[in-house]
Order: sequence, then structure tokens, then C-alpha cells
Amino acid sequence: MSGKREQWNSRIGFILATVGSAVGLGNVWRFPTVVVQSGGGAFVALFLLIVVVVGVPLIIAELTLGRAGKQNIVSTFSRLAPNTRWWLVGLFSLVTVFIIISFYSVIAGWAVIYFVGSVMGIFTGLDAAGLTQLNQQLISNPVIPVLGQAVFIFFTVLIVLLGVTGGIERISKIIMPGIVVILLILLGRTLSLEGAVEGVIWFFRPELGLINVNTALDAVGQVFFSFSLGMGAILTYGSYLTDEENIPQSAFLIGVADVGIAILMGLIVIPALFAFNIEPGVGPAIVFVTLPAIFNTLPWPIFWSSLFFLMLSFAAITSAVSLLEVAAAYIVDQRGWTRKAAAITMGVLIFVFGLPAVLSQGVLSNVVFLGRDILDFMDFVSSSFFLPISGLLIVIFLGWVWSTDIALLEIEKGSPGFYWGRAWSFLIRFVMPIAIFYIFITGIRG
Repeated sequence: MSGKREQWNSRIGFILATVGSAVGLGNVWRFPTVVVQSGGGAFVALFLLIVVVVGVPLIIAELTLGRAGKQNIVSTFSRLAPNTRWWLVGLFSLVTVFIIISFYSVIAGWAVIYFVGSVMGIFTGLDAAGLTQLNQQLISNPVIPVLGQAVFIFFTVLIVLLGVTGGIERISKIIMPGIVVILLILLGRTLSLEGAVEGVIWFFRPELGLINVNTALDAVGQVFFSFSLGMGAILTYGSYLTDEENIPQSAFLIGVADVGIAILMGLIVIPALFAFNIEPGVGPAIVFVTLPAIFNTLPWPIFWSSLFFLMLSFAAITSAVSLLEVAAAYIVDQRGWTRKAAAITMGVLIFVFGLPAVLSQGVLSNVVFLGRDILDFMDFVSSSFFLPISGLLIVIFLGWVWSTDIALLEIEKGSPGFYWGRAWSFLIRFVMPIAIFYIFITGIRG
């Protein structure tokens, strides 16, 4: 076991780092895609409801478990429920986060490639068909996307090995305000386009008839993926908190910031689609084909494209840092390794494990599981199955094994006026397990 555990140097540093964990490709890539696929305002309304009922209460739960355990994701369950096998929940989350960061680094590597390409102007002047062809050439190349993935993992490892305060907290204080500024600039440009208002109306107008079980499953998966729930990232960041931290207030701020950035991203992408009457692609195509096509219709396309992909790379790295920290903390705590050795070792393993996902767009494109290539399969399994299962096990543990009464005592160390404590306890013990389990099972049958 390691010595004295690191702690956050400031509250703002902790908030920005945790928001950075939540704000990543889940907001920039997945959120606009799922909104387009799931009926616009209908999905947005359901997403906001699930944020309130599931997202924020689970953030409180994971931060509380982390601060109480003051260890990595596996040791926290061992410490809070000794002589039981609940540590397997932590191990399950550890495996989940390893799978996620392995395919996540692939798409983040594409963002790095597109940032460099945007600065060089190689996308300028191409229409959607030309961008689609170039995108396919880039991601199917056996070398270029591997280099992008390697560069992204290198910087992620570098930040993690510098430590909680010297690396994660410091870089979050720089990157997160930068992301917000870039998003606001892009938002102002999008809303100034003729026809953009129709997209704004469609984005916020809920058509309740479009809400079904699949929409609910998508919304739950989006909340888990967007908030980094069930991955152990929030729990691990919680382990670096002092007893004075007001957990409910912090969870609320994290939830508001994450939702705010997701909404901003939706208001950048969807009104632009309406303004230019462009049929959006799905998945990464909405980011790597549709948006560059829009940028090429604007004045200064190199500027707008470079700015966007810089923001995308920043957002991806803050999330990846939190995921790598989960694995690194486990090795440091359990094996007594130095942080540097743990970060580098995990970085190499993630790179190797992610290679099949990189090559699945090219030389391994014929390898499919359930009709999906390797990259899509890893995304589907983790967001629709592993994360909800992990979240379900966490709320069962907190509500019925460790108990919400003990959890409330932990929360009240820094929040003696947690007036919603009993309501939170009821959500954790009864509402969330039933809701998550029902949607998960219905999703499997559907």
C-alpha cells in the first residue's frame, strides 16, 4: 500500500477536474448524435429528467463512497464491506473503464489528427461527399490513426504521472475554462446563421410520442457515459476529498456544468444542420464529416475547424485523464508502484488493447460482433450494458450493504444541512435500482 494519500489543493480544482471527467466525447460526439437519432426535444427532456433522478444522486453516491474509502475503486469496497466479495464490483468497474478508455483513445486520436489537419487546411474546400471519402481514408489507414492514438495516450499519461495536484488539477484549471470559451465562440457563430432558430426550436420542443423504451435506454446510457458514472472515475476523484467538502453541493455543480456543456454542444451542432439543410451522419460522422462540411461554408473555415477540433481534443483528454487515474490509483494503492510506473504501464496496455479498435476501421473491418465492428461493439457493450450494471451494483451496495444511514453521516461531515438526505436515500434504495434494472432488461429484450 502507498503512503499518505494525495488530496485536491483547492475546491475549484476538484470541481473543474470532475467536470472535466464528465465533459468529454460523451458530450461532444454522443450527445448531439443521440439527440438527432432520438427525436430532438423528446430525448432532451428525458435526458434532463434522468440527470435529476439518476445522474446527480449517483454522483453524490460515488463521491461519498470515494471519500469514505479513501482508496482505489477495488479497495474502497473491501474497506467498507470487509470479508465480503463486494470488491468484485470495484474490479468490474476497473475492467469497464479499461475497455472504455481503450476505444475512447481511438476516437480521441482522430480528434488530434483532425486538429492537425485543420491547421494544415487539408479539409478546406471539401463538401460532405469529399469529407466522407477523406475521413474513410484517414481512419482506415493502418498508420495515421495509430499515431493519433499514441499521441493522445502520451499526453494523457504525462498529465496523470504528474499527480493529482501537479497534473490533473493544474491542467483542468487551464483546459476547462478554455473549452467553455471556445464553445461560446462557436455557439455565437452558429446562432447567427440564417435558419438556425428552427434547429433551436426542434432541439427544445419535446414530442412525447417519440419517447419509448429505446429512447429511455439511450438516455440512461448517455447519462452514465456523459457523467462518467459506473466507471470509478468519480469515486476515485472522491477519494482525494477532505472531510470538509460539501458533496451534495459539488455534485449539483458538476451536474449543472455537464448538462450545460452538453446543451451548448447540441445548440452548436443541430441548429447548424438546420441552417445548411444537411442530413447528419451518426456516431463519429456527425463530428468528423458533418461539422467540417459546415465549417467549409463559413468565412475562415480553417479557423473554425481548428478551433473546434482543439476543443474536442481538450475535452477528450480531461475525460481520459480521469479514466487512466482509476487504473493508475489501483496499481499505486494495491501494488505499491510509483505513480510514474503505474501511469506508463497502464498507458502502454491501453494502447495495445485499443489497437484492434483502431484497425477495425481498416484491415480488421471484417471482424464483427452482433453486426458491429470492434470499435462500435466496445462502445455499445460498455455504454448499454457494463455501465448500467456497474451503476446498479453501486446503488445496491450503498443502499443495502453499506447503508444510506452511514452514507448520510459521511455526507453530513461537510454538509450538515443536507435537507434532501432522506429523499436521496429513497432514490438510492428503491427508485434507482428498479429503474436501472427495468430499463436494462427491457433494452436486452428489445
